[in-house]
Amino acid sequence: MAIVNVSDQTFNNEVEGQGTVLVDFWAPWCGPCKMIAPILEDLANEVGDSVKIAKVNVDENPESASRFGVMSIPTLIFFKDGQPVDKVVGLNSKENLKNLIAKHQ
Repeated sequence: MAIVNVSDQTFNNEVEGQGTVLVDFWAPWCGPCKMIAPILEDLANEVGDSVKIAKVNVDENPESASRFGVMSIPTLIFFKDGQPVDKVVGLNSKENLKNLIAKHQ
């Protein structure tokens, strides 16, 4: 499944009531965000339709970032049926993210 870009306006439609969704809060100027992007691409290909992966550019969508208390980026928040259930901050290994996905499926 392709990674979906989400805005403040589309956040609710793309995340709430969608099963398990991993949302990456990022910015184009953030070095660790650039490093985690290919990891998320790989994960999207591996998990297929079982988990939706979405990206929110915090510079363009400050409302969503503020709503979920994003203070540092990258911040990855796992949502289950629209509710945040887990959060990791900073660069994470693919293995760690796979384990978190498995935990929340």
